[in-house]
Amino acid sequence: MKKEVTAGLLVLATAARAHLPPGFELPSVNPEIAVGWTFEAWVVVLLGASLAMYALGLARLWRNAGRGRGVSMLQAAAFAGGWVGLAAALVSPLDALGQLLFSAHMVQHELMMVVAAPLLVLGRPLAIWTWALPMRLRRKTATITHHPAIALPWQLITRPAVAWALHGLVLWTWHMPRFFDAALANDGIHTLQHVSFFGTALLFWWPPLASASRAGDGPAMFYLFTTMMHTAALGALLTLAPTPWYPAYAASAGSFGIDLLTDQQLGGLIMWVPAGVAYLAVGMVVAARTLQRRQPASG
Repeated sequence: MKKEVTAGLLVLATAARAHLPPGFELPSVNPEIAVGWTFEAWVVVLLGASLAMYALGLARLWRNAGRGRGVSMLQAAAFAGGWVGLAAALVSPLDALGQLLFSAHMVQHELMMVVAAPLLVLGRPLAIWTWALPMRLRRKTATITHHPAIALPWQLITRPAVAWALHGLVLWTWHMPRFFDAALANDGIHTLQHVSFFGTALLFWWPPLASASRAGDGPAMFYLFTTMMHTAALGALLTLAPTPWYPAYAASAGSFGIDLLTDQQLGGLIMWVPAGVAYLAVGMVVAARTLQRRQPASG
């Protein structure tokens, strides 16, 4: 309880700072006792349910088809890795630290978007969760998902161009100072921010990693490259900006012994370099897959 109260005081103090008379300074709150594990009920329930359903569905699939068939051991391991990454982003002390340091917030976002999301997509969770259902519900679910009212919108939002546009729009919009600060000040907006980041990231990674049709490898490679470029541009803007964009972190960053601009520069570098490596790596995999598929035709 003490941690939660201290964290709440820090958030209130940070929000109040913008409304104080010029020259009046609030005392800094030591963030060390405010950083702890975050156990929001709905997050824990969803994480637990997704893992339990995957384990049950995988067991049923392998019992019927044979171990490693339908979904390989590597794909199952990818899902497990993505699940751990998502849990680390939302439950570990990183979540609380992201309220205090912009750079930690960037680590949290990149962990969700370029680590957890692609690994989860590789694990084919939709198919495996279906196997977790009783046979009757499984058949009904298949009928529902193949209905044009569901299938057509899904095909639309997972097209490379659409997924690329949605993810890019969400990424740039939420990093506008007004929206980013609003997410820091309001839990509901913060939740919306994370859901939109993670949701559009899943859509973004779907075409190159999980799409049943490989005809779109060329467009997928193009949008991976362009996303690497525009996220690098945003990271560069954050890193090279002469003034801080997010003053809401002023009190908490100072309590860690770093100034606001340094914290922002570190966050920009995290978006600029490590995230770019992920896009480049997947782009190279898609390119190798395309070349491998064309080899028999050329031979």
